[in-house]
Amino acid sequence: MIAIVDYGMGNLHSVQKGFERVGFPAIVTHDPQVIRRAEGLVLPGVGAFRKAMENLHALGLEKSILLYIDSGRPFLGICLGLQLLFSESEEFGAERGLEVFRGRVVRFPIAEPGEPHVQEVRKVPHMGWNAIHIQKPAPVLEGIPEGSHFYFVHSYYPVPEEAGIVATTTNYGVEFASSISQGKLFACQFHPEKSQAFGLQILKNFGRLVYS
Repeated sequence: MIAIVDYGMGNLHSVQKGFERVGFPAIVTHDPQVIRRAEGLVLPGVGAFRKAMENLHALGLEKSILLYIDSGRPFLGICLGLQLLFSESEEFGAERGLEVFRGRVVRFPIAEPGEPHVQEVRKVPHMGWNAIHIQKPAPVLEGIPEGSHFYFVHSYYPVPEEAGIVATTTNYGVEFASSISQGKLFACQFHPEKSQAFGLQILKNFGRLVYS
């Protein structure tokens, strides 16, 4: 069973439909016991970091998610679900995250016209298609070519303290970690459920990892 965590943030059913399209049924749940028993767990999300942590705490889901991750079973974080894995976010002031990995979530710097060494003025949020650059192999990236384009919508990005967990990077004025990987855990800043063929390949690879 693949469980998609429902904590009131984001379009969960788009992720669910994406899994169904590649032949892996998934359920949407906020039941801590279902999350602990899942064979694959997905933490999606769109919106504010602080609100997400408040919702996870109010629903009693933090411990279940952390116990699941500690078990080493397949885990997929998407967008905000990537950011929440880090120590803290600077969004609306410092806010503690799940602290699975050490690092901070920071806002894209906005370049003003005429600044020295600035090649372009960046718009925030970073919205639309952009390329990923593979830094290390990961099971969920199987069949994904270097330079593939995925769909992004975000104003903040993670800065991991441990460079070895970075699976892909993407350039948007700064080179940032667009996905991380450790064991059977994979988390990405982009939205595979909105990224057409390559995005569906990500979901298919995760499903295979769950049922392998």
